[in-house]
Amino acid sequence: MFGPPPGTRVFLACGVTDMRKGFDGLAAQVQTVLAQDPYAGALCCFRGRRGDLLKILVWDGQGLILLAKRLERGKFVWPQAASGVVSLTPAMLSMLLERIDWRMPAWTARPETAV
Repeated sequence: MFGPPPGTRVFLACGVTDMRKGFDGLAAQVQTVLAQDPYAGALCCFRGRRGDLLKILVWDGQGLILLAKRLERGKFVWPQAASGVVSLTPAMLSMLLERIDWRMPAWTARPETAV
């Protein structure tokens, strides 16, 4: 599983993105929609209309990396805003990639008995 190191900046493009776009098209989206520099090392995330495909664009110092994840079932949790940008922590991105609702994670490990 992909997990960015602590301190990595993560940006989500709210709304939907044309998932036919590749490196250059998404780098242009980073500049116009997110108002960020695509070569600054931040992870920039985009989601398609159906919600089951996620693309992440990041600069590693030598070139652009494009990661894609397609879900077999379900959708990625995404902000409801029609446009704009949302900033996440690396931990929130890890939850998003696992289909956990990063906006309000539920506590799942409850103690059985008090000792």
